[in-house]
Amino acid sequence: MRSIMVLNSKGGCGKSTISTNLASYYAWEQEQRVTLVDFDPQGSSIAWLNVRHERWPEIRGIAAWRESVRIPRDTDVVIMDAPARLQSGELTRLVKRAETILVPVLPSPVDIRAAADFMKELLTSGKVSRKETKVAVIANRVRENTLIYQTLHSFLKSLKIPFVTTLRDTQNYIRAEERGIGIFEMAPSQVWQDLEQWEPLVRWLRSKSSRGG
Repeated sequence: MRSIMVLNSKGGCGKSTISTNLASYYAWEQEQRVTLVDFDPQGSSIAWLNVRHERWPEIRGIAAWRESVRIPRDTDVVIMDAPARLQSGELTRLVKRAETILVPVLPSPVDIRAAADFMKELLTSGKVSRKETKVAVIANRVRENTLIYQTLHSFLKSLKIPFVTTLRDTQNYIRAEERGIGIFEMAPSQVWQDLEQWEPLVRWLRSKSSRGG
């Protein structure tokens, strides 16, 4: 069973958007049985599932902030949407659940400073420090021709972990969220730029280097 967590202690960095689109990718593109576990009390991923029409591939959901996390045995891929503002000890408990962790970071001075502090803590945490859980970073909601993006790009490249892709700031993710789908389930002519940006990420997730040892 593949287990992927989208994690950052900073709120508002797009964890739920990436989680739901990952779930969509594995359910639609890979035709795998997906369980989406939402640890965030805001419940954005579960809200996305609640508006998902039955015509789309089934994605099962668990509201982990209010119920036990019991993954169905036939699940192929678990996608976990982590909460922000982690309490002491909570990071270690979450990391234990994941084979792979994705950390989205926004192009703003506040987010970059918060990410620098968070990455120090994450990289010394349990399974990550022992390389049993692999970590990668994503530049999220980016407008590439800006000075702050260049600052973010330099920061993410300086980390000693994979910087796998840059996702642009676009209304396509909002349109998908409103319908309970992912960009992989939208018309390719509408989202081709976004699909190109996701390709390095899904390619990395398919590689052995993204899996814990």
